Amino acid sequence: MTRPLIAILRGLTPDLAAVMAKALVDAGITRIEVPLNSPDPLESIRAMVAAMAGHDDVLIGAGTVLRVDDVAAVAAAGGRLIVSPDTDADVIRATKAAGLASYPGALTPTECFCALKSGADGIKVFPAFQMGQEGLRALRAVLPADVPVYMVGGVGAGDFKGWRAAGASGFGLGTGLYKPGFSVADVTARAREYVDAWDRSAT
Repeated sequence: MTRPLIAILRGLTPDLAAVMAKALVDAGITRIEVPLNSPDPLESIRAMVAAMAGHDDVLIGAGTVLRVDDVAAVAAAGGRLIVSPDTDADVIRATKAAGLASYPGALTPTECFCALKSGADGIKVFPAFQMGQEGLRALRAVLPADVPVYMVGGVGAGDFKGWRAAGASGFGLGTGLYKPGFSVADVTARAREYVDAWDRSAT
């Protein structure tokens, strides 16, 4: 099963990349981003891509992508996912030209529609806590129904049901899932909690 949960591994180091990717996938999270303000992020992406070779359902890429040049670098490292904190039309177009999945950050309807017109595959609402569930309901009333909307920033596992009822398609999981210093066992346990919460929130 492919769940719309994106692991955000900010601060990850390359020596832990492969084992963390395997732990996440084994726990049921198959979408992983390494923010580019992490140590040697492209090396971490390369290590994850190599470790997950043959797993076509696993989508690995970069977050905090702010420049067109970064898109090409991520693609060269084998990444297939580009996530940004902002809506930059040039980055979105470069992402799609490279054949990668594009999830730019947006908070207002104007930013969301700009992202979609530029070719984005979906929207990362960031920070989610600032919009709130009522704000998401209002946004969903004007967005095309088939647009995936991921909520990122301040969303806990216990909040999934309410956010999904408001129109969330999925979630980005940051410091609640991973911080530098967390062991593989820590991340595995937290990933399983998120996966279980997602599965329960569907009922």
